[in-house]
Amino acid sequence: MAVKAVVLAAGSGTRMKSRLPKVVHRLAGKPMVQWVLDALGGLQPQETIVVVQPGADLVVATLPQHVTVAVQREQMGTGHATRVALDVMAVGPGDQLVVLPADTPLLTTAALLEMLAIHRRTGSAATFLSADVGDPGGYGRVVRDGWDKVTRIVEHKDATATERKITEINGGVYVFDGELVGEALSAIGTDNSQGEYYLPDVVSILVEAGHTISAHKTSEEELSGVNSQDQLAEVASVIRQRINRDWMRAGVWMKDPSSVYIDAQVSLEAGVALFPGVHLEGDTSIDAGSEIGPDGYLRDTDVGSDAKIWYAVIRQASIGTEAEVGPYVSLRPGAQLLDGSKAGTFVEMKNAILREGAKANHLAYLGDADIGEQANIGAGTITVNYDGYEKHRTVVGKGAKIGSNTMLVAPVEIGEGAFTGAGSVITKDVSDGALAIERSTQTEIPGYAARRHERHQRKKAD
Repeated sequence: MAVKAVVLAAGSGTRMKSRLPKVVHRLAGKPMVQWVLDALGGLQPQETIVVVQPGADLVVATLPQHVTVAVQREQMGTGHATRVALDVMAVGPGDQLVVLPADTPLLTTAALLEMLAIHRRTGSAATFLSADVGDPGGYGRVVRDGWDKVTRIVEHKDATATERKITEINGGVYVFDGELVGEALSAIGTDNSQGEYYLPDVVSILVEAGHTISAHKTSEEELSGVNSQDQLAEVASVIRQRINRDWMRAGVWMKDPSSVYIDAQVSLEAGVALFPGVHLEGDTSIDAGSEIGPDGYLRDTDVGSDAKIWYAVIRQASIGTEAEVGPYVSLRPGAQLLDGSKAGTFVEMKNAILREGAKANHLAYLGDADIGEQANIGAGTITVNYDGYEKHRTVVGKGAKIGSNTMLVAPVEIGEGAFTGAGSVITKDVSDGALAIERSTQTEIPGYAARRHERHQRKKAD
């Protein structure tokens, strides 16, 4: 039996009040539509069609290569959108067609597999997901007969007062018999409040033709749709809880899971400790024993084992084993801290490397630099890497000691074991083991303070 799938992503999403199409809004680092496609992937569909509206370039750009795009040029309802998909995908006897909306990112593979299993076991013409909810307002209601069999689905706007009291809602997720769905879709009309072709009408058409319809009740959470920014935030919170719960079950410690934000792509080893205020995004990986936070933002960054990072902003960087970062550190793309190195308070690095055991403990800017093993960078040191036209590189040798408030004007190389005097502006290479000092002679002017005070008092008197 071949499973084929249609994802309905042609809605305008006007209630989001956003410049972005609804289904490309990100949840834990992934577009909303990708969460649905990932859940669907567990069914291993032979073919997947995503239906979009005209001009949906941003939506198409987020889709994986294995899906096919169909354009619904007129917004005429979910039934019409499904017919548009079948214009580019052949479905016939032996096929099972799964149709689901792109704005239900909490839907899981488990729920879809259960729905598919019931469909196959009962030999139904159609099976869909439903849920009992406390407030069914706005949802389509599942109408059953006296024997508890599904007879139809009625949209909220078209429901009678009695039907609106029904608490079982339609989740908009279906599997249809491939041999029957095409003909049933062709029989849908537009006699409803919105003048559209409703996909749920296929249910009543199949019932009238004598076929069996099944509904699999799942949780309200699974079927939560996103139509506004507040709903997006609510769904994002659930996804965050799921991600954090899974990581804790895998051995990651979190002091306060509600204040930890982890993207779906992030990789963590057992034994990682996460403190409040941590944000892990993109292709970030953290090895066992490392502590992140309080307060850290890491994107596309690799962290080795037993590292300590706190109050730091890190993008596209690499942190080695037992390295230390923070507090109040900014590591920009290309920053590398090798094993045992340290970037301390108010240090910024860009396209620079601290080799094994090297330290910049506080108040430094290291840009386009290579700092050798066990070297020490004094407070206030700056690599002057930009001449107004091009960037240049600074190399500091193994074991070198850079005095506080040193300006290293690139391109420049400091030799192994060399020293620079505090307050120096180093513009020339320094030999191994040498001390380089660049200062003007200190001059003292006796009585200067008194004379300046007298001038100030005379000016006030005038």
